Amino acid sequence: MADDTPPSPAFTPKPSEGAASHHRALERLYRSAPVNTLFASELAIEGEGRARISFDITEDVFHAAGAAHGTVYFKMLDDAAFYAANTLVTDRFLLTTSFNLHFTKPVRTGRVIAEGRWISGRRRVFVAESRLVDAEGDEIGRGTGTFMRSRIALSGLPGYAQ
Repeated sequence: MADDTPPSPAFTPKPSEGAASHHRALERLYRSAPVNTLFASELAIEGEGRARISFDITEDVFHAAGAAHGTVYFKMLDDAAFYAANTLVTDRFLLTTSFNLHFTKPVRTGRVIAEGRWISGRRRVFVAESRLVDAEGDEIGRGTGTFMRSRIALSGLPGYAQ
């Protein structure tokens, strides 16, 4: 006899094995990118359409006035939004076609989190947003990006393949 009891509101289905495998492969791809040797950071795919990057701001990335240079803001916001969008695409690498960035607060040192979230698009063009939050919980930057499918197969990238 079938149980017709609806799931509790706290019930969250687990991602399929294929989705989880894709998410772990994207995390490996992030770690394998040569640019990430310049930025001590860690990517965690939190589910379809969501990515989180944790990193530390050190004096190595300061501009002349003693705070993190905008390149750090852009890199982390773009990556968080990109990986959030690429969770929805299992066959192709996405490319950033545009990215709008808003600086809201300078950051000097400490732990920063970039949170990425897919907004729209599932075929060729994807839109995702991201925000940077400092150790005090304040938003220090925000961005929105547009990403499109490339001809680059994810399976052909050394970091993605197991």
